[in-house]
Amino acid sequence: MNKRILYVVASILVILVVAYNLQSYLTDDNVPYSLQKLYIFHGIAVLIVYLGIEIIHDKMPNQIGTAYLTLMFLKIGTFILLFKSTIFSIKDLTLTDRLGLVIPFFLFLIVETACIAKLLKSK
Repeated sequence: MNKRILYVVASILVILVVAYNLQSYLTDDNVPYSLQKLYIFHGIAVLIVYLGIEIIHDKMPNQIGTAYLTLMFLKIGTFILLFKSTIFSIKDLTLTDRLGLVIPFFLFLIVETACIAKLLKSK
């Protein structure tokens, strides 16, 4: 379990750094929101969701689906609460800016899903 968690944490950190630097380079830091805060939020949220699923998998393996959906709703709700004033108050977001918001979400969603699928296959 500890090895698996360290592997997931290392994977998330590598993806976070590479994706942030790539998007920062491609957008030339000309986005109306903080890319750094966006990536840090998604990185921490993925870790919390994965660790929650890891704990629930050990205690109540039949409740994984419900726990995952609950954690995803909490993640999206927290995102809206934290970034409401910076993102949702901007009226004219360009397509590039909108993609810059969506890409990290889906990137980390894919990583999160792959890690959880690997966890479920291992037991």
